[in-house]
Amino acid sequence: MPVKIAIVDDKLIVRKAIKDKLRASAEMNIILEACNGEVFLESIKELGEEDLPEIVLMDIEMPEMDGIQTIAVASMLFPKMKFIVLTVFDNNEKIFEAIKAGANGYLLKDDDAVNLHDAILHVMNYDAVPMSPAIARKTLGLLKTGLPEASNSVSSGLSTREYGVLQHLVEGLEYKQIAEKLFISPATVRTHISNIYQKLHVTSKAQAIKLAYKNSWL
Repeated sequence: MPVKIAIVDDKLIVRKAIKDKLRASAEMNIILEACNGEVFLESIKELGEEDLPEIVLMDIEMPEMDGIQTIAVASMLFPKMKFIVLTVFDNNEKIFEAIKAGANGYLLKDDDAVNLHDAILHVMNYDAVPMSPAIARKTLGLLKTGLPEASNSVSSGLSTREYGVLQHLVEGLEYKQIAEKLFISPATVRTHISNIYQKLHVTSKAQAIKLAYKNSWL
């Protein structure tokens, strides 16, 4: 069966170039395109499990919701899905944050069709972690010199008040207790929590807490 692939990039010309690289292979089936992480997450939520992409080719810098945040959310919601970053960025922080978010590979956009094709199959069939040579050298350098300190560069998009509510959720407080702590009504707490779920693309307190821990937001 062909590998089911999604392409997420804000530039139409880039998406077309990626499709052109893969079009000749009968082993690849591009089933979804999205212009940013927000659109991608909304699109896959409407698919049945058997229709989900198996490999997602993900850009980093995109409006609305960038690639690193999207990988962090999607890899938690859909643990079988695998992500290969395709980007022009090869700086240390981007590499580290992409791997931390759950990326399974990191390639540069100017890699040729053969490298991209092989990377997809290696991730799919052997759970490999393909990297462009330039990225591999950078990663080896990180291992030799020490990884950069963890940062909060994976942005949640939450307001200061929503961060406060999420913090209290992590602490195990109930709605009424949170309301008392923040001097707001329980109804307002519910509204904040609803907004938190929507912004993080989660549906439960457990998922919100897991995502907060995963990305060191608190």
